[in-house]
Amino acid sequence: MEKHSKIYVAGHKGLVGGALAKALKQKGYTNILVRNREELNLLDQRAVTTFFEDEKPEYVLLAAAKVGGIRANDTYRADFIYENLTIQNNVIHNSYKFGVKKLLFLGSSCIYPKEAPQPISEDALLTGPLEYTNEPYAIAKIAGIKLCEGYILQHGSNFVSVMPTNLYGPNDNFNLDRSHVIPAIIRKMILAKWYWEGDFESIQKNLEIDSKEKAGRYMEDKGVHPDRLELWGSGRPLREFLWSEDLADACIHIMEHMDFKDLYGIEDNEIRNTHLNIGSGEEVSIKELAMIVKDIVGYNGKIVFDDSNPDGTPRKLLDSTKLKKLGWKPSTNLQKGLRRIIASYLKEHA
Repeated sequence: MEKHSKIYVAGHKGLVGGALAKALKQKGYTNILVRNREELNLLDQRAVTTFFEDEKPEYVLLAAAKVGGIRANDTYRADFIYENLTIQNNVIHNSYKFGVKKLLFLGSSCIYPKEAPQPISEDALLTGPLEYTNEPYAIAKIAGIKLCEGYILQHGSNFVSVMPTNLYGPNDNFNLDRSHVIPAIIRKMILAKWYWEGDFESIQKNLEIDSKEKAGRYMEDKGVHPDRLELWGSGRPLREFLWSEDLADACIHIMEHMDFKDLYGIEDNEIRNTHLNIGSGEEVSIKELAMIVKDIVGYNGKIVFDDSNPDGTPRKLLDSTKLKKLGWKPSTNLQKGLRRIIASYLKEHA
C-alpha cells in the first residue's frame, strides 16, 4: 500500500475497526475511507454496490461484524449468522467486482472445533464440531474464509483472512447484555466495588438509573450483590487475549508486507485453510483473569462462579507460528493492557 492509497475500513466504529483506522493514520496513511451505519448499511446489497462503484477503494479491511458474548451469541442465533453472512457477501463480492487490489477479512478464533488440539493451528479448521453457543457466528466466519478462497482460486483475487484470538482494548463494548468477557468483568467489578463501598452516586451515574432501588435490582440481576460478585461459568476455561491495537498492527503488517501468493504455493494440490492466526501466546483462566481485574480495580468482596451457566470452549489458544515467521509479534501483555483499559473506562464513566 502507498501512503496515498484509498483504503476502506469497514466497521471503523467497532473495537477492531477503530484500532485499524487509528493505526493507519498513525502510520501516515492519508486517504482512509470510512462510513457509519447511517451512511452505509452493509446489509443493503444495492447500497454497498453503489458505494464501491462510486468510491472505488484500492484496499479493504473488513472488520464490520455483528459480535457479542456467549449470551448474545446463543440468544440471537439467526441474527448472528444472517447479518454476518450478508455483510461479508456484500463487501467481499464487491471488492472482487470493482477490482480491489487487496482485501483483509477478519474472522474469529471461534471458527475452530470445540475440542481442537492445543495450541490450535490453522489446519484444525473443519476437523470437528463447533462450540454450540457461538456456532452461528463461527459458521458465518468460516463461510467468509471460504468465500475469500473461492475468489482467490477462481479469479486470482488477493484476499487474505486473519483469525484473531479474543480481543479487548479501546472502544470496547461494556454493555452487560452484549459484551465479551473482559469488558463484562471489568464493569461488573467496578460496580461491585462501588456497591461494597455504598457509593450509589457513582452506580446510578454509571448505569444512568435515577433510582437507588432500581439500580440495586438491576445490579443484582446481573450478579452484582452487596457482599459478592457472581460471574458466569466455572472460571476454569483457559483463554488467550490480544490487545486490539496489537491486532491492528499485525493487520497492517500483513497488508504492507505480504500477499496471498507469499503464503501458499501454487504447487499445492488442494489450497485450503488459507488464513493466518493472530494471537498473543499468553494464556489465562477466567478465574485468574477475574482476580487480576479485582486487584487492579481494588474490589475487596468475594467472587463466586456460577457453573449453572455455560463455559463455552474449555481452552482456546492459537498457534500463531505462521505469522511470527512472517516477522510480527505483539507488544502489549495482559497486565499492561488491563491496566490501560480499566484506567480509560474509569476516566470516562466514573
